[in-house]
Amino acid sequence: MDFHEQLQSDLIKSLREKDDTRKWVIKMLKSAIQLAEVSKGSGLTQEEFLSVVQKEIKTRNESLADATKANRPDLIEAAENEITILKTYLPAQLSEEELLSMVREAIQDAGASAPKDMGAVMKLLLPRLQGRAPNSEASRLVKAELTEE
Repeated sequence: MDFHEQLQSDLIKSLREKDDTRKWVIKMLKSAIQLAEVSKGSGLTQEEFLSVVQKEIKTRNESLADATKANRPDLIEAAENEITILKTYLPAQLSEEELLSMVREAIQDAGASAPKDMGAVMKLLLPRLQGRAPNSEASRLVKAELTEE
């Protein structure tokens, strides 16, 4: 089942269960996917779909940070619920150790030795992650590893 069919199936299920939050999040995700497909001019690949989901999660995380600053528990809870729903469309997330192992492998493959080589490492690493870890976390680990050496 491709992601379009999965989203449609989940949307129908949320309508039957009268789960308004899930329904809203799925509709927003479908809109973001449609916008990306129109922008690209063709259908999205699985990797591009995962990228859209990650972008939506990042947006919700920014909203969560703003709600926390504003001390708005209602908005905090809503953002957390939306993030939880969106994460169900990502593959199983890598543990910190697995991600660190992939980072070290990418650094070795790129022959990187200094922070200036970070772009080359990230170019190798991001396709390997394919939604299994946040890009910001991968970036943080790459930077840490390159400044240590």
